[in-house]
Parts: sequence; C-alpha cells; structure tokens
Amino acid sequence: MENEKRSVVVSGARPTGRLHLGNYWGTLRNWAELQDKFNCYFFVADWHALTTGADKSESLAANTREMVLDWLAIGLDPAKAVFFRQSDVKPHAELALLLGMVTPISWLLRNPTFKDQLQELYKQKYKGQEDKMKKAEGVTRQLAEAHGHDADELALHSDMAVYGFLGYPVLMAADILLYDATHVPIGRDQLPHLELTRDMVRRFNHMFGGDVLKEPEPLFTSSPVVPGLDGRKMSKSYGNTISIFEEAKTLEAKIKKMYTDPQKIKLDDKGHPEGCVVCAFHKLYNPDWKAREQECREGKVGCGACKKQLTELMEKEIGALRTRRAELAATVDPEKLLAGGAVKARAAADAKMKAVSRAAGLI
Repeated sequence: MENEKRSVVVSGARPTGRLHLGNYWGTLRNWAELQDKFNCYFFVADWHALTTGADKSESLAANTREMVLDWLAIGLDPAKAVFFRQSDVKPHAELALLLGMVTPISWLLRNPTFKDQLQELYKQKYKGQEDKMKKAEGVTRQLAEAHGHDADELALHSDMAVYGFLGYPVLMAADILLYDATHVPIGRDQLPHLELTRDMVRRFNHMFGGDVLKEPEPLFTSSPVVPGLDGRKMSKSYGNTISIFEEAKTLEAKIKKMYTDPQKIKLDDKGHPEGCVVCAFHKLYNPDWKAREQECREGKVGCGACKKQLTELMEKEIGALRTRRAELAATVDPEKLLAGGAVKARAAADAKMKAVSRAAGLI
C-alpha cells in the first residue's frame, strides 16, 4: 500500500543501438536511484525510434533485447519498476491522436530540437559533399541558395521531415500523461520539451473541460558531463563512444586514443586538466581525482601513466558490469519481461484512456 502512495515517474529510451557511458552516467544511474523512491514506468521507445530511423527498423527487435539486458545489468529491477515496450501499449498512440487534435502546428514548428535534428540529418545525407565544402553546414546552405530557399525551409520540405518526426513531442506527451506522471526526470536543457507537454495539458483541459490530464513537474537530475574520446559530446553519430560493457582490450585501446592536453608534451610539462578527456573520466572513476589533477598541473605525472591508471580503474567497474550482463543474457528472456510489464502498463493506460475519451465526448 505504501508503494501506491508514491509519486509517478515516467521515462523512456529509444532502442537505436548499444548504450554507451554517456547514457549510463546521464540517464541510467539516475533511473536506478529513482526506482527506489517513485512508482516508475521505464519503456522502450520503439515508436520514437522510427521518427528518424524508419529505414533501420530491422534492428529494433535486437536492439530492444540488448537494451533491456543493459538495464538489468546496471541495476534496474522489474520488481521495483514497470518495464514495457511502447508499441505493446496501444493507448500511447490513441492519446497522441487526441492530443494532436488540440496541438497547434505552430507549437511543433517552434520546437528547436526538431529543426536542429532535421538539419543534422540533412547534412548527413550529403556528407560526401560536406568534405569538399569544408564546413558541415555549407552543403545545406548551397543547396538552399540553388533552390531559392533558406536552409531551414529546404530541410523542412525534404522527405526527412516526416509527420511523425514533427509530431514526436505529441507522442512524448502521451507517454507521460497516460500514467498520470507527477514527475519527469530531465536535465535543465530539456525543460522546454516538458513545458510543451504542460501546454498541451492546459489546452486539452480547457477545450474539453475538467482536469482529466495532469500537469507533470520536472525532476531535475544531476548528471556529469561525459565527453567522447575526441572531446566532443559522447554520441554514436560521432563514433567517439565507450560502451557500458566495453571489452577490456578495446577499452584500453580507446583510452590510449583519448584527447589530452596538447600543451603537455613532455612528462614534466605542467598540464591543464580542464581540457583533457582523460581527466574528465578520472572525475567519474577515480575517488582521488583531485590529487591526480594536482599532479597533472604540477607536471608530476605523464599522460601515459594517467591513461594507464584510468584503464585499470574503469576496467574494474566495467568488467564487473560485463560479467553481470553475461549472466543475465544466459538466464533472462527480455521478451517475457517486457510482456509482463506491458500487462501492468496497459491496465493503467486503458483506465486513463477511458477517462480521456469520456472527457473528449467519445464515450
């Protein structure tokens, strides 16, 4: 009974490939803590994966299996939270349809994430030409000028600007509102996305009367900055990631390639840890990282020794996760787990859809 009084948290992840340390430190560790404090619904966002990756749908099933095993290995527990696949709970689509009836297109067109991602996808399509033109945005700009459009307009009229991509915030709102989520775990940079959900709630309730939909509150989660091997944000699209379960040999090789202070050439040169990827990872895996940074600043340690210590520290933690995951892969059926979670999720979602449909005059 005590569990029923808890506030509700809803969050999902797209099955677009193997998870990396950016996902681990940025999201999954927070999820593991939240499941002990809230009633949590964690879902595989396979419909969301299609918004920008419909041409890669053949990998959805395998990616889903791998991701659920990853969740279990890092400590997420289906006895504490509900795991399910988004497409197994059809009311997500039904509520998204109803929300779409009251959500102005102008709200969606103002979504900066849509425009930024669309531009990035458009540039990737013409990647061969990007190299020739030296600047990544040069491709889009030149094509826009040739067609008499500005770059945003050209991308918007491309075949990559599909309805599902434009409307993904509506589906995201449905994901949250179906379970009367009281809180949504986000970083502060994601607040505009949640505010759009809250706008939809207010408009829906105003148009149909009552307060059938509840406005969720942001739950700001702290997450350390996890750079990629090259110093940019860790991202699969940049090819600069380290897997949560990276094999020992490839982990060592990747750490050796990490970007370090270009001004620290000799061992006794004074370093600048604030710009070094190796030092950023020491903050995550080394309890004595402050002492290590001081040694770097004073020129008392070389980059090679710093990388060697980091490899040992990371392999100790990652190796344990790798072992745990291998055990789970041999004993757990992710499909069975998701099917059981979908039964629980559908019970909550069906009840909510009846109330929403009644408010909208459909019952």
